[in-house]
Amino acid sequence: MVHIRDVWINWFEGEENGYNVCEFHEWRSEDRIEVLDQAAVVKVTDALYDYIENNICDLPEQLLNDVYRKSYLRKNMSRIELDYCFIATNGEGIIAVDTLGYKTPIRKSRLTPRQEQIVFELLENEGFTPYDVESSVEKKEYHILSPHPDLMKGLTRKERQLKQLLFMALDQLYSSKNAAEIRYWYTEWSPHHYLDIQMMDMEEAWQSLYHEIKDGWTSNHYHLCEAIVKGQPFFEKLWEIEHGESVK
Repeated sequence: MVHIRDVWINWFEGEENGYNVCEFHEWRSEDRIEVLDQAAVVKVTDALYDYIENNICDLPEQLLNDVYRKSYLRKNMSRIELDYCFIATNGEGIIAVDTLGYKTPIRKSRLTPRQEQIVFELLENEGFTPYDVESSVEKKEYHILSPHPDLMKGLTRKERQLKQLLFMALDQLYSSKNAAEIRYWYTEWSPHHYLDIQMMDMEEAWQSLYHEIKDGWTSNHYHLCEAIVKGQPFFEKLWEIEHGESVK
C-alpha cells in the first residue's frame, strides 16, 4: 500500500456533503490544523469516492481492513496510531478520512495543493482497488437541511454557511405552520409582490419563497438571513460564529 508523509489536515467533522469539506484556499487561521506523520493512500472508483465524500455511511469492510492502523498522527513529540484513517482518490478528487475508530467517515479533510500533487504522482500508475459499495445503499436524497451541491456551487465558505443557516431558519418557519409569519417573510423578500402574497395560503407562500431563494447568494439573501435569525438565540449564535459579529 502507498503511503504519504507529513500531511497537513484540517478536519471537518460530521459533514455528509463534500462541499462542506473546505478546499485548502478556504482554510482559516482559526481552523485547527493537524499533521499526519504518515497516511495510507488508496485509489478507488468514482462510485466509492462519491460515496465517501458525500455520505456518513459504513465503509466497505475490506477497505477498513486494508488501512487498519497504517496512518499516524503527529502530536508534539509523539506518533499516535489511528485505527481507520486514510486518503482516498479517484484520480481527480482527493479526500482524507478518519473514522475515529468507527466504520463511518466521521472526519474529512482536503489536502494542500502540493500534497495533492504528490498523491497523484504516487498513484499515477496504480489501478483502482475494487472495493464493493453495499448494493443496498439507496441513492442519496437531498433536502432543505442537506442541500443539493448545485445550490452551493460557486459560493464561498462563508456564503455556504450562511445559506445553510437561512435554510435552517426557513425549515423552522415551515414547521411553525404560521401562514401570516410566512407571508410576512415572503413580503420582506419580495415586497413588490405584496398583494399577490396576501392571497396565498401557507403552503403556496412557503414553497414560492423557497423556490425564489434556493439558487445563488446575493445581498438580498444576506439581509433576509440576518433579519430572520434575529431574536432566535441558537440561530443568532450560528450567525455570530460565521459572521464574526452580532445580528444587528
